[in-house]
Order: sequence, then C-alpha cells, then structure tokens
Amino acid sequence: MRIVEEQVGEALGAHATVPIAFEVTCRLRLELVDRGLHGIRLIREPVDPPYVKDYDQEEHPLRWQETWDTRNWGLISALDGTRRAGGAVIAWRTAGVNMLRGRDDLAVLWDIRVHPGYRRQGVGRRLFAAAVDWARARECADFLVETQNINVPACALYASMGCELAAISSFAYPRQPEEAQLLWRLRL
Repeated sequence: MRIVEEQVGEALGAHATVPIAFEVTCRLRLELVDRGLHGIRLIREPVDPPYVKDYDQEEHPLRWQETWDTRNWGLISALDGTRRAGGAVIAWRTAGVNMLRGRDDLAVLWDIRVHPGYRRQGVGRRLFAAAVDWARARECADFLVETQNINVPACALYASMGCELAAISSFAYPRQPEEAQLLWRLRL
C-alpha cells in the first residue's frame, strides 16, 4: 500500500470513486447531565433498524470546486497497485470555509474515505497520519475534524489518533435532527 500526495484539481474525480457510505448500527446518544451544567455524556447504543449513511448523497466531492477555491487543499491517497483504497482531503487557507475560522494555522480534515474492501486494515489510520503530517508541513497549529454521533467508527479513529472532542452541536443539521455534530481537535 502506497500513501501518496496528489493534486486536488487532478485527482478529485478518482478520489470520489471510493465509496464513503457505511452502515449505521450504533450511535452515541447525547445525555445532558443536569441540563448540561455538569457536562454531556455520550452513550453508545444500537440503532434499530440499521441504515446506510452516504455523505456523498448530501455533498458530492465533485461539487466542492463549484463552492470553494481548492487550490490550497491537499489530497492524500492510499493506492494498492493501481487500485484506489482510500483518500483524505485537507482544507487549508480557503475563504468561505467556516471551520477554518480565517486562520492560516488551522487545517481541516474535509473528507476521509476508505474503500469497503480495505476497511479495518489500518488504511484510515495511515491516511489520517499523512493528513496530519501535511498540515504540520504547512506550520498549522491545529487540525480539526467534523463527524457525527452516528459515525462511531470514525469517532473511535479520531480519539485513537490523539484528537480530543472539542465541540458538540445537537442542532447543526436541521435536515437530520437525529444527528449531532462532533468536532474533534488535534493540537499539532
């Protein structure tokens, strides 16, 4: 397996061929302790019936360049011979990307995906580590990642890679009121 950096403008179409859909079998339910005054507990619970979540149905990668100037973005790809096993897209120095907060020392893991045939084999860990290295090479102080409480495997990955849960918003997705936004932060 080779981990390589590619140009977003040239390889985004190939990156988009890797399925990002996953089966939601459990979620992290938010439980406010004393109406939130004493914190929030995340309680893992099964989802019945399970369902498939496909982020590409909400915002497909081929549309990103219509909305944002991706010239400063990075694309890290995992290649098994000529087969694309996965990829990670990093946003940096981009007007209009609210998560970047106008900071030049902040990078955001915009998208990470691993082909289903390569999941649970360490590909995501290698992509994440390479994305962090990419941000460090640009002298970023912080690395942010957004996910949802329904993507428990991603949450476990980010925590295992040293990220801390920095923010929770249970009202971030009006079209998916059952989903809460989880923002993870890694100090570089």
